[in-house]
Amino acid sequence: MKEGARTAPAPGWRTLANGVSLARLALTPVSLLAVFAGRWQLAAGVFAVAAASDFLDGFLARRRGTVSALGGLLDHTADAVFVAVTLWAIAYTEAQTRTDLVPGILPLFIALAFLQYLFDSKALAGKPLRASWLGRANGIAYFVFAGVVIGRHALDARWLPAEAVYWAGLAVLSSTLVSMLDRLRVLLRTDSR
Repeated sequence: MKEGARTAPAPGWRTLANGVSLARLALTPVSLLAVFAGRWQLAAGVFAVAAASDFLDGFLARRRGTVSALGGLLDHTADAVFVAVTLWAIAYTEAQTRTDLVPGILPLFIALAFLQYLFDSKALAGKPLRASWLGRANGIAYFVFAGVVIGRHALDARWLPAEAVYWAGLAVLSSTLVSMLDRLRVLLRTDSR
């Protein structure tokens, strides 16, 4: 380092981007209650705000120079918790009414995939999360699938066949399983060296 040159201090945890991620996390119980109450327009509004915040937090962190391992961890945690809890609430309410759009096991595997991602990235030790292309695609697919299901309810879009939505959910579940197995394969191969 050149004499007199200063390095930028590491951003603390109190950044605008982290606040946006925390707001998404705080929306989780609102989404849960909206789904349980069958207030699908409210659930759709909450979902839209959560999805927009997922874009906004990363944009703000890059724009303001506050990108950090903690921010990435908070962002991904907020994503996983919001989507898994929202899809679980939908699956639970659908099981009561015998309308199946969400495979009941999908929310569990979203949570398990996130935990695997968290631990094998060593994020709890302050390292940045390591995402695979399939993991990134699944993260997007979780939001898209939840949005389709909530939108179908909110708009009463019966023209969108329930079977097609359910099969799309099974495809997301299958992709999650493939991603988890791939991460495990890479981890085992790396550890054996």
